[in-house]
Amino acid sequence: MRAFHVEGRTISAYLAEPEHRSGPGVVVLHAWWGLTPPFRQTCDRLAEAGFVALAPDLYHGKTTATIEEAEALVAALNQDGERVSGDIAGAVQVLRQHVATPPAGGRGKLAVVGFSLGGAYALALSVKEAEEIAAVVTFYASYSGLDSSSSQAAYLCHFAEDDPFEPAESVTQMEQELQAAGRPVTCYTYAGTTHWFFEENRPEYDAQAASKAWERTIEFLHERLDEAMKQQRTPLTTPPGKMLDGERERSSC
Repeated sequence: MRAFHVEGRTISAYLAEPEHRSGPGVVVLHAWWGLTPPFRQTCDRLAEAGFVALAPDLYHGKTTATIEEAEALVAALNQDGERVSGDIAGAVQVLRQHVATPPAGGRGKLAVVGFSLGGAYALALSVKEAEEIAAVVTFYASYSGLDSSSSQAAYLCHFAEDDPFEPAESVTQMEQELQAAGRPVTCYTYAGTTHWFFEENRPEYDAQAASKAWERTIEFLHERLDEAMKQQRTPLTTPPGKMLDGERERSSC
């Protein structure tokens, strides 16, 4: 963890860089557990794939493994919305100012990857910081009713098949709203999974679905942020569009 000073604000965040210390920037926004190992590991894996990843600690050091405590932390977070928005905006500025994040593909934009609670913040960020965000990846998160008319991002959304936190109606509504705003959006629903299926320290973890979702995420980020890097990478052994058994895809371009 490191402290970063930006525009009169100090934020605490986890930074991971590629070996060559150069690459497109990705903001990682954690789920309601706090900045726990799975989300720091996500930054490390992004760095291994050639990105500079920064995960702000929205709870300022607090973490939990129980739903009850997570609900309390979220309730407190909701009472401090201005600070949270400032921390996320600060993370964007840290990446933009970082010497290791040159303009991505000549566009000078970043990506954001968010999980559950962090996914909702990621979707909002693509509107609030429309000039900065070129790509959004969410895991089990929707945000219906958001005005995405100003967004310039493409969206990749991963959902669980059985997820009481994300009703199918909300997912469909968000997808339709993004389509109406003219944004490229692809949604995958992973058969037999539940909320938190990507997080290895959770009992809901599904290794096959998590692996496929990650493969698609990396392919998407390279495609949107760094075409040149994408062409230089070793081709995936499994095409990103190949479906898992029982899986559903919906897309709009």
